[in-house]
Amino acid sequence: MDSTNKKARIALKKAKTSLEKIIKMIDDDVYCIDILQQILAVKGLLNSSASKILDNHLKHCFSQGFRTKDKELEEKLISELITVINIRERTK
Repeated sequence: MDSTNKKARIALKKAKTSLEKIIKMIDDDVYCIDILQQILAVKGLLNSSASKILDNHLKHCFSQGFRTKDKELEEKLISELITVINIRERTK
């Protein structure tokens, strides 16, 4: 596992811990704005992790796929990337 994926994993573990705290906050009837702030913080961690994973994919899998000169693979990689970008735009 390279350092980019390690950083993404750390962000995801922090998000998981934060989600557990948010659920407890809801159970404890904590003030809604405080809960919303924590949810936004988790979204930030998830976005950070997604960016790191995407960065790693582009630097390794994507670029390696293009080095093969396989046109079918290139089209597949481009299509996957477009799908991910579209999903990211819809979830902002």
